[in-house]
Amino acid sequence: MSLTAIRVFVADAHPIVLEGIRSVLRQHAGIEVIGESSDGLETIDKIVQLEPEVVLLDLKLPRADGLHVLRTLQTRAPKCKVILFAGSEHKEEFVEAMKLGCSGILLKDAPTSLVEKSIQKVHAGEIWLDSNTTAAVIRQFASPSDFPATHSNGKPMRERAQLSQREREIIVLIAQGYKNKEIAEKMFITEQTVKNHLHNVFDKLGVSDRLELALYAIHNSLHVKA
Repeated sequence: MSLTAIRVFVADAHPIVLEGIRSVLRQHAGIEVIGESSDGLETIDKIVQLEPEVVLLDLKLPRADGLHVLRTLQTRAPKCKVILFAGSEHKEEFVEAMKLGCSGILLKDAPTSLVEKSIQKVHAGEIWLDSNTTAAVIRQFASPSDFPATHSNGKPMRERAQLSQREREIIVLIAQGYKNKEIAEKMFITEQTVKNHLHNVFDKLGVSDRLELALYAIHNSLHVKA
């Protein structure tokens, strides 16, 4: 195993799911599964003990569900990044998970290739949401009372900034959950150009990631003004 492999802990209520995830991740030299559990309370204890970098966390664990685990990890293991592993029928709980510091949400019916990809992205400091999950989170998390006054670095959100037409078009697509590559294809520009525009938008609006940008867009009606 590579010395730079991402240390991952997997928690799921079903042993057969744990076995499947372990089998998928075993194929990737850059990821090491250092522990697993099918119980919520045991998951907390093992995470504190093993100090994984990324946790793939089932929402419906026995004795302590995923939200309880997330809430506890905020104080007992604040450095680990958590990807919630849940069925699409639990979308109403995704918002609470994000408020509790969840770094990503992976649907249980997602392609197996996304397991590794989501871990890599979250480890790199990004938020992982697919287009369907992003839309669900935004719809429930975009009311004025829920919109954060500060971003994840603790800095205040900026007031409306002067955005170019192209930047507004990209914001609309971000709010709809599209990834950079998909945006580039839709707008007939390169993926690097999309990244450059996003860098400028993040700076202008004072947001630090795609989710905050999407929430800002909904809150300020930017998602319908392209």
